[in-house]
Amino acid sequence: MDIKNRNLFRTTRFILLKAPGLFKFLAKSRAPKKRLLIIKTDAIGDYILFRNFIEVVRHSAVFKDYKIDLLGNKLWQDLALHYDGPFIDEFLFVGPDDLYESPIKTIKLGRTLYKKKYQIVLQPSFSRTLINDAMAGFTTAKQTIGFQGDTERINIKYNTKTDKFYSQLLNLPPGIDFEFERSRFFFERVLKQPVTISGPFIPCENKIKQGVVIFPGAGVFKRAWEAEKFLELIKLIKQHTSTPVCIAGGPAEIQIGDYLTANLPPYAVDNLIGNTTLPQLIELIGNSSLIIANETSAVHIAAATQTKAICILGGGHFGRFAPYPGHIISKPLCVYEKMDCFNCNWDCIYQIAGNMPYPCISCIRLRKSMADHIVVIATINNPIKTYL
Repeated sequence: MDIKNRNLFRTTRFILLKAPGLFKFLAKSRAPKKRLLIIKTDAIGDYILFRNFIEVVRHSAVFKDYKIDLLGNKLWQDLALHYDGPFIDEFLFVGPDDLYESPIKTIKLGRTLYKKKYQIVLQPSFSRTLINDAMAGFTTAKQTIGFQGDTERINIKYNTKTDKFYSQLLNLPPGIDFEFERSRFFFERVLKQPVTISGPFIPCENKIKQGVVIFPGAGVFKRAWEAEKFLELIKLIKQHTSTPVCIAGGPAEIQIGDYLTANLPPYAVDNLIGNTTLPQLIELIGNSSLIIANETSAVHIAAATQTKAICILGGGHFGRFAPYPGHIISKPLCVYEKMDCFNCNWDCIYQIAGNMPYPCISCIRLRKSMADHIVVIATINNPIKTYL
């Protein structure tokens, strides 16, 4: 989180750490309702890897008779409402990072959660945050379950205090690194039953499987492959195939899209950057023959829609979000250059110029073997123009 107003943050921090104790005192004499809250305010890709477990919870023997609410991130509000509405009784969406400097909004949200009288709260994110922990505390639920987790996204001095907001903290066994498998472990322990879903899945209305979609951006620009390399890749695809190519992404990538279109012949690509809703983006990916992207939500959506994907992968979270483990059938092909400093949690040990990506990204080159592979995949369900 990037704090701009320290005074507002201090006020919010006081609320986050102290108000749950006050609410707990006030709730001593009240009876909870048969109501469950799931807290998941992570980014879009995290939600893609998590969302199929919601249906499992809804149909579980433990919670089938509960009202189930979800506190989520407004970034993926459209996705949750479109695909997961049948399994959730009430959605609450927030911009979690914005709350750190919004004490009034924070206390109002806390009061809303308190008044719901939740009996059980589940917080299945391994990397906990101060906001999520406090939201769990605000509910004063009799049973609040989370992970012991790491301190990647929460200061250790806060983590020690917010541990007290939980009635149970699960310890993750060694060797469970992939995020989807961490969620499986969490829900198998909570539900006390095996969870047999094999990987993320999103149904698509059509299955045309034609065209290449390229996502040149990333949530953090230093985790993105250079625009010049994406330009070289697009030229190669257009030179050797007649498959249609489009570029996509959010409004933050508009500048990259403008650079690519300005350096390509007219109509060489269809520029959809900033012009799709999240459900439309899922249909776009699900109906493509190939996705090429940085390690973003696009590669997880591709896996969930059984679309072939190539992921330009850095090392900050290597193994946690990608590469996918072997037992998952639909998974992206990851391209990376292994470095000794992998799994740094994006706390890079190198000094990097302001406009340059992390070294584990910039060292990835468009080799001929990679180019050959891309062209072969791109020509599936599309006519071949020429060969390398």
